[in-house]
Amino acid sequence: MEQPESGLDSNPEAIALAAEQADQGILLLDRELRVRWLNQAAERLCGLRRRHAIGKPLAELVPGPLARHFRPRGRQGRTRIDTVQRYRGDIQLQHADGHRHWVSVSVHGIAGSGLRAIYLSDIQSQRSAEARSQLLTIGFDQVRAAILITDGQGRILHANRGLRQLLGYSDAQLVGQSLLPLVIDSPQGSGSGQQLLAPLLAGQPLRSEVYLRHCSEPGVWCEINATPVFDEDHHPSHLVVVLTDISEARVHAMLLNRLLEAMARDVPTEEVMTLLCNEVERIAPEIIASVVRIDNEGKLRPFAGPSLPPSYTALIDGMPIGPACGCCGTAAWTGKPVVSSNIATDPNWEGIAYQALQHGLAACWSTPVEASDGRILGTFACYYRTAQEPDPRHLRLIDTCVHLCAVALERDLSRQHIHHLAYHDNLTGLPNRSQLVARANLALAAAEHAHHPVAVVSLDIERFKQINQVMGQHAGDNLLREIAQRIQSVLGPADTAGRFVGDEFAMVITDCDAEQARSISQHLIDRLQAPLQVGQTELRLRAGVGISLYPDNASTIQSLLQQANLARIQSKLPGASQPRFYSESMDHAMQQRRALEIRLRQAVNENSLRVHYQPQVSLHGNQVHSVEALARWDHPELGSISPECFIPLAEECGLIGELGMWMLGQACRDLRQWREQGLAVNSVSVNLSPTDFRDPGLTARVRQHLQANALQPAQLTLEVTEAVLLDRHPDTLRTLRNLAQLGVRLSLDDFGTGYSSFNYLRDLPVAEIKLDQSFVANLETDPVALALAEAVCRIGAALNLAIIAEGITQASQVDRLRALGFTAAQGFHYTSALQAPALVQWLRQHQAGQSARPV
Repeated sequence: MEQPESGLDSNPEAIALAAEQADQGILLLDRELRVRWLNQAAERLCGLRRRHAIGKPLAELVPGPLARHFRPRGRQGRTRIDTVQRYRGDIQLQHADGHRHWVSVSVHGIAGSGLRAIYLSDIQSQRSAEARSQLLTIGFDQVRAAILITDGQGRILHANRGLRQLLGYSDAQLVGQSLLPLVIDSPQGSGSGQQLLAPLLAGQPLRSEVYLRHCSEPGVWCEINATPVFDEDHHPSHLVVVLTDISEARVHAMLLNRLLEAMARDVPTEEVMTLLCNEVERIAPEIIASVVRIDNEGKLRPFAGPSLPPSYTALIDGMPIGPACGCCGTAAWTGKPVVSSNIATDPNWEGIAYQALQHGLAACWSTPVEASDGRILGTFACYYRTAQEPDPRHLRLIDTCVHLCAVALERDLSRQHIHHLAYHDNLTGLPNRSQLVARANLALAAAEHAHHPVAVVSLDIERFKQINQVMGQHAGDNLLREIAQRIQSVLGPADTAGRFVGDEFAMVITDCDAEQARSISQHLIDRLQAPLQVGQTELRLRAGVGISLYPDNASTIQSLLQQANLARIQSKLPGASQPRFYSESMDHAMQQRRALEIRLRQAVNENSLRVHYQPQVSLHGNQVHSVEALARWDHPELGSISPECFIPLAEECGLIGELGMWMLGQACRDLRQWREQGLAVNSVSVNLSPTDFRDPGLTARVRQHLQANALQPAQLTLEVTEAVLLDRHPDTLRTLRNLAQLGVRLSLDDFGTGYSSFNYLRDLPVAEIKLDQSFVANLETDPVALALAEAVCRIGAALNLAIIAEGITQASQVDRLRALGFTAAQGFHYTSALQAPALVQWLRQHQAGQSARPV
């Protein structure tokens, strides 16, 4: 008769307590494989909770591989575990949260109870250690570095694959052998592995360079990094040794030191390259080394080849590079290494192979020598006297030599370049000041001997700085190159032209009197005024030209240049003619100009300039459209100074930006006062320099002035020149659009006098255009001026722009402009520019319906 399923002896509480406290997990299952009981360790290992597990089939509770052993099969409910009375195995359990854990499982039936006990042992640490050990073993053996482990006496216990490959020995040849006999030499020259490694065997770390014995080839230079491992008594028990092959690095260092020493002694580059070839042939006696340069015409020029037959060197001298031109010619052509293991049959040598073969050259490897900028400077080639495939060691040696060749050849080119830079302008290629002065001194000495005159011409481009700023430096550089070419085109073979700084050029013209100098200079001016395309813009340049003469004006080049510069400056003054010859009176004029610049700086700093205003009157209603702010300078000693004089001066000396911001602030303050006084002034117009629009902070400063004076953005108009519209610099375009988004109006000043494109008017946020006064003056007498005025009106109407006419002096012009459709006009017909108090009086009279008389 079957016993009850208790399975417990007379002290079940003690047994249950012992099982509960066991480290091993225990589960008890009944015949239906339901969980009757489990201890805390089983809960932890299986990820179960006792209150959820008791009474449930284990197959529903235990996920993963363990569950399949406890699923009933067949009619009798037999399970797989019935066929294995004592199951053992390792299983990786996966908990509900995804956590995995290794356990060792054993299943036992409990005799006479009908219960089965499952015992779970935690082996996660053991498994992790085994996996780590396996990974370390794989890493140790698979890593490319050469590693070995010895015992405390230096006997090799284990050597990885990297070491076996490095020295060529098998594992059987290394294991059990002493490390010491492998050491042939050290940098200290002791020749004794025992002396080198003694400190390591005594427990001291070691880092040094050693020359190790190879199984079948010459030795290998290695860097050794060895670390002792100590036992519990702090005695060295093992050594961990890492070896790094530095053979190529030592050869490279040796060659580099020899070459640097030669270059430091300023040895000619040809001798340096010969030294390199000799060193290569000493390291590898089977090689015949050579260096070939490529000249500017793409031809081979033997540079060094001490062991090549001279007759062969002469044969290849001048040979053009190209495909099928031997190894060197082909390598230089393709920019890639070329290997000919058999010259006699290589297609690259077809037709020229006999030239090498008859000199005993059977194989060749040639590698291009490349400069840092990608140019091919030459080739480094190795010849063999027997047909053979490349030797890997020699190819690595060639790589080192090619790098050193590049260093030496680039050094040679750099010295030539430095010499050129010392005497030439890098941008245009013209002589610089020092070179031009040197040539001029020779020309003056020859002129003194032959009693011939010499002309010195100074030249610069009007408003080049603005062109460079608005069109960008790249366009400015291209413009300077074109100017240099046009200057050279008017010079004779004995003449010299040079560039000094920016757009300043000078010419020294030999055997040239005043009339000839005038003719040549005028011819140059005409050449410069010929159309010049810069990007999408066509320019016509105007030049300032000054001339001084030897021996009439001075006898030294320094004085002649200074005098020509003074004449050039005078040539750009209002009313001056071009070109200008130097006269003594110009010295006084230059002193005055410098004094004027000092006074202008003082006036700007002391806020002693004034703002005058000229109203713009609507042609349809006669109300005030706006007022234009104009800078005026009344000096206490010099009197009234024309804006045509001090505005260009401010641009040249860098004050124009500061002057513009001062005018903007003053105009906003005056407009606020007028509006507070009830005067009908809708807006104020201020001129800014093209350079101001390159400033990303311009919009913020404009906003500050408007806010400080409680003005709306639409009450401010900024007048810009056509040069600003041509500026495609991102900062300028962004600033213009930011100002338009702010609500500030943009007005295009002096329309018709520049070179702007109608596309710019369409694409950029211009609100109005101002027709230059030169068109208005001839409006009633010149049909062309009238036609242009009509065209401007049609453009304005098509683009929804206001059209302002400048320079109105007669009532008949007003009638004509009104009929054409102009928006507003300004000029002496209404009033000249007035100071703020006088403008207030004029505005009151105008508001009262009284017409102002022209001043």
